[in-house]
Amino acid sequence: MASCFGKIVVGTYVEIKRSDGRIHQAMVTSLNEDNESVTVEWIENGDTKGKEIDLESIFALNTDVAPDEEIAPSPETPPPPTPTCVKVNKIAKNRRTIAPTKNDAPSRDNRVIPTRARQPPPQQPEPAPPPPPPPSLQPTQLTQAQTQQQLLNARRKSNCVKEVEKLQEKRERRRIQQQELREKRAQEVDTTIPNYEIMYMIRDFRASLDYRPLTTADLIEEHRICVCVRKRPLNKKELSMKDLDVITVPSKDVVMVHEPKQKVDLTRYLENQTFRFDYAFDDSTTNEMVYRFTARPLVETIFERGMATCFAYGQTGSGKTHTMGGDFSGKNQDCAKGVYALAARDVFLMLKKPNYKKLDLQVYATFFEIYSGKVFDLLNRKAKLRVLEDGKQQVQVVGLQEKDVKCTEEVLKLIEVGNSCRTSGQTSANAHSSRSHAVFQIILRRKGKMHGKFSLIDLAGNERGADTSSADRQTRLEGAEINKSLLALKECIRALGRNKPHTPFRASKLTQVLRDSFIGENSRTCMIATISPGMTSCENTLNTLRYANRVKELTVDANQAMDGGRPNINAVNQLELLDEDWLSISPQRDDLKLLCEQNEEEVSPQLFTFHEAVSQLVEMEEQVLEDHRAVFQESIRWLEDEKVLLEMTEEVDYDVELYATQLEQILDQKIEILTELRDKVKSFRSTLQEEEQASKQINPKRSRAL
Repeated sequence: MASCFGKIVVGTYVEIKRSDGRIHQAMVTSLNEDNESVTVEWIENGDTKGKEIDLESIFALNTDVAPDEEIAPSPETPPPPTPTCVKVNKIAKNRRTIAPTKNDAPSRDNRVIPTRARQPPPQQPEPAPPPPPPPSLQPTQLTQAQTQQQLLNARRKSNCVKEVEKLQEKRERRRIQQQELREKRAQEVDTTIPNYEIMYMIRDFRASLDYRPLTTADLIEEHRICVCVRKRPLNKKELSMKDLDVITVPSKDVVMVHEPKQKVDLTRYLENQTFRFDYAFDDSTTNEMVYRFTARPLVETIFERGMATCFAYGQTGSGKTHTMGGDFSGKNQDCAKGVYALAARDVFLMLKKPNYKKLDLQVYATFFEIYSGKVFDLLNRKAKLRVLEDGKQQVQVVGLQEKDVKCTEEVLKLIEVGNSCRTSGQTSANAHSSRSHAVFQIILRRKGKMHGKFSLIDLAGNERGADTSSADRQTRLEGAEINKSLLALKECIRALGRNKPHTPFRASKLTQVLRDSFIGENSRTCMIATISPGMTSCENTLNTLRYANRVKELTVDANQAMDGGRPNINAVNQLELLDEDWLSISPQRDDLKLLCEQNEEEVSPQLFTFHEAVSQLVEMEEQVLEDHRAVFQESIRWLEDEKVLLEMTEEVDYDVELYATQLEQILDQKIEILTELRDKVKSFRSTLQEEEQASKQINPKRSRAL
């Protein structure tokens, strides 16, 4: 078969014809016997290009490399007998047309190639013998004329048409193979499972991975800011829906998300996204294992006069409360297996060590929640608390009760009491969903002064932060506070990791009450990002991982840390277009503006306007409530004074002028105070309308935010 290539060998330069009609030289790089073609390469504009060309086109332009024809018989020698299968326009003996395929279809490109003569099948009838050639043409001239005619017929079909035909054949073969593969898989799998094709893609991808999960033998590394991810198993609802697990944890610090995508031609494929963190826990990890690598290294910090903070962050139903509070059995929670109780257990164990026992430390516990910008004491019948700054700029939670605890059992009782009071509700993701940030603090005091503090926070679901344009005001305020607090939390951790001179802790109530945890050299933070494995939660899972990834990458890239200290000029210019009311009027608004500048990609001007309106609404609400209480107390005093005046009128000879004067004074006081309260209520009502208008402006962007 190699003789069909004639004088062509690898390295030969031949003339080729391009699709645009250009003819130039190219070097032969390979000979393809299976389809009787050659592969050529050439250099054009500094780039090496190549293509596959059939031998017929090569020989048409390069006759010098074509196979040598056999010497034609002399005129004296009689021509050999004509084979029975040769056509009328027979050419030379050593040049013949490819025989039709088994289905008797004609050759698609009419290539002329040298080959050995095949014996015709015996059952074919013999065609009539060809007429003798005209006497004017010699046999050699006849052979050349027929060869040229054959090449001309072959050239009539352009290379472009041939390439299209080749592509069509390959496509048809590929479709048949894919159809056979689908039919084979359909016999092996239950096709009633939704997205079973995606399931096979994920299974094939996982089969190629090398699994090295986290074990208790791995070393616990020291981090000032530790970010880890925990994957939970599929729950009963997801299993009943036959939802797919799209999360893979191949190693101790890597999480992979297999996000299903769809091409324009409706072909489905996987986009595998990889995230790297300090630790990655798969769905078989227990709470004790998570605690060992996250919160346990922080316990010693509070004995060294430090502040430790541990957050659980993620979508509603991803396992935050399970991780922090303990295992759930329906609505009942086993608090002994949560990070709260495990941390308290280690605190009391550390107290018994000789070097800490001599310090005579006392252990106290507090448990409160932050809901819609308001603070409630979970250990005091959900009493509403006020967050104020004292003269030393220290944040004080006024009225928060600290319970003296002596053992782990007492801590467990406090956790049970607090969890029973916590604000929760039923959502599509979870029948017992947390709607607030729960903060449990273990405080060490020495002779009344604070020695160290460990804050463990179970954050509200991050997907609720997108509900800032709901028709219900309460849901809007709840979502706005969650959104703002999560952004502020990220910026405070950013400032802690970079040792920034200013921390925007006033931007939300959460970061305000945790201010002392973000300031100081001896402060350490751990974030546990919990994710749901189901394909229906893929978007929220990616949002959680991106948030956690931004928090961690800010602490390891020195170049980004230097750039992060400079203000975002574009964001500042954008804010200058907004109302003058956005300028700093209070420290809270200063930090809110800074938060917007540092998160321009996440916080649009419309969303910032809404956050500013919500912050103003919360401030005015507190003022109106405070003034109303004052007026109520004053009204009691007015009633007592009026009672005295009325008793005076019962006397026979009472002083009428004195009565009128005192009554007029009481009425003037009432009018002045009530008028002032009425004006504040009017202003408060206008602020409510501004908040509603601001929420409508961000309505078109809601779907993109979700």
